[in-house]
Amino acid sequence: MYKSIVVGTDGSATASVAVTAATELARSLDAHLHVVCVYDNAHISTAIASTAGVPSSIAEIDQAARDHTDSVLRQARERAAADGVEVTTHPCAGSPGEVLVTVALGEGADLIVVGNRGMKGVRRLLGSVPNHVAHHAPCAVMIVPTT
Repeated sequence: MYKSIVVGTDGSATASVAVTAATELARSLDAHLHVVCVYDNAHISTAIASTAGVPSSIAEIDQAARDHTDSVLRQARERAAADGVEVTTHPCAGSPGEVLVTVALGEGADLIVVGNRGMKGVRRLLGSVPNHVAHHAPCAVMIVPTT
């Protein structure tokens, strides 16, 4: 049925629910799992400024974003691999919804798993990752309740 599954994470608790669902599905179907983490310098730099002081250069902001992304992907890979799932990680810059669709296209994925975060309220009207993926995916989409 599904042999290649793409899931996105930002390291949050809600994204972890989607990664767990994708991992369980990949394990049960003997599918390959592609875990995507998209870094956004503006988002990461805000987090850095609030917790560790303001970096002094764009290069430091970019490196901090890459370090965060690598850490999130390493944790997801370790969890999935511990469950016996073959995993490829994809650190990417850009818009999360667009990146998930692009990775799914590039990997010939059969399924994209996303959480339902952003599907209610004003974010639903302004656009959300699951909404974008549902409308642009080249394959099936599974929306997992995470909120």
